[in-house]
Amino acid sequence: MLFTSFAFFILLVLTFVIYYLPFNFFKKANTQLLVLILSSVIFYGYYAPELLFLLAFSGAVNVLTSYYVSFGAPKHRMLLATAGIVINLVVLAFFKYSPLIAGTFFNTDNGIGFFLLTIPLPIGISFFTFEGISLVIDTYKGHTDDKFKNLVDKSFKTHIRNSFFFIVFFPHLVSGPILKAHDFIPQISNKFFKDIDWEYCFKMLVVGYFLKLVVADNLKDFTSSLVYPGFMTLSTLTLASMLLGYSFQIFADFAGYSLIALGLAGLFGYRLMQNFNFPYISTTFSEFWRRWHISLSTFLKEYLYFPLGGNKKGKVRTYINLTITMVLGGLWHGAAWSYAVWGAFHGLALAIERLFNDKFKIAIKPNSFFYYFKILFVFLSVSLAWLLFKLPNFDQVIMYMKALFTNTGLVTNYISVFLILLYSFPVVLYHIFYLKRQAKPAFFNKLEYAVYGVMLFLIFTNSGTPGTFIYFQF
Repeated sequence: MLFTSFAFFILLVLTFVIYYLPFNFFKKANTQLLVLILSSVIFYGYYAPELLFLLAFSGAVNVLTSYYVSFGAPKHRMLLATAGIVINLVVLAFFKYSPLIAGTFFNTDNGIGFFLLTIPLPIGISFFTFEGISLVIDTYKGHTDDKFKNLVDKSFKTHIRNSFFFIVFFPHLVSGPILKAHDFIPQISNKFFKDIDWEYCFKMLVVGYFLKLVVADNLKDFTSSLVYPGFMTLSTLTLASMLLGYSFQIFADFAGYSLIALGLAGLFGYRLMQNFNFPYISTTFSEFWRRWHISLSTFLKEYLYFPLGGNKKGKVRTYINLTITMVLGGLWHGAAWSYAVWGAFHGLALAIERLFNDKFKIAIKPNSFFYYFKILFVFLSVSLAWLLFKLPNFDQVIMYMKALFTNTGLVTNYISVFLILLYSFPVVLYHIFYLKRQAKPAFFNKLEYAVYGVMLFLIFTNSGTPGTFIYFQF
């Protein structure tokens, strides 16, 4: 079910009313979680009810594993936790990477290769699998670290309810943010209508829907030609504008989804972690990954980079760990080697950047020419790498780059270029607004609600043709 659909609006209103009425008037606190779990099940299974069996299986594995890691025999904790993680990864690999395995190792015309190629990709599997892994790992850590204690209730019934709610809560279920058990489960409690932070929810929802409906959904119509062989006949200027447009589109689409998720969760009394923090003003690649898809980057850092040794085992090992982490992060996005190349690009960029910083300590003054040059360099590099998302066939990426430099003589559709720049401009303005607000907060605070009014007006008058969220495919 899409956040932008009428069916979701009906589900949201009904859930919101039922969620608060029973507790406030009938004092049945447990009904709040049950209402959200039921609504989340309807939300996930609305278009494909058969996927609920996979969600239930994944949830059951993680509920049982985390419970017995906490209250089972101590000598079996490591074995149980390992088994839970392995089962999660096997399920993820089977449904997500079977086509990649088939195309790499088998003949896809018949037999095993054909079978693997036909396995469907369940929506949201990358997200709820990672959250299940977080539940198992955090539960295991609870025996040695106070930060992770009390995540599992001694009542098995309560643990089932809390854990399933953590995994299936609909705002984050299919496209994040990726939650960590130790951040979310402690929030589970009775919620009251009077405690809703309406200003926070309003801001998150307005900006989120604006980025999705007005920016991303309009840009997708102009970047739809960024496919093979369509781009081969387009001019250099058109290709360059489409590439930049897709960069702004993917930001607006995913950041929009994440902000909507934060606003929806806030309506029910829960805070999800910020997933985007103005990433296109980053002056380094490491800063970019502190600002882009923060829930994934922190997940990879906490559950992969640190266990690999992080930066504690020497400089060379640090560079290797960075590259491994980002390659696996790239493969998390999709079952194609181009995603691994995308991850390797970012991993190598992070490693080279770390190596350079280890050798030279250069202080960059804010608002200097070099400061803005670095922002532009990181943005253009990241935007170029997004080609590997739009064109998962690596050969097509090479052809696009070739066309970008050789199609200088072809006729340009200036109207299309203008519209791409027009619908990209709000994202540019969004980042500029943030930068300038740091210097003159009082002035920009006065403008804030006028800006929200304009965004609301454009949501109702200038939304693009409806489309699914880009990250649904991951």
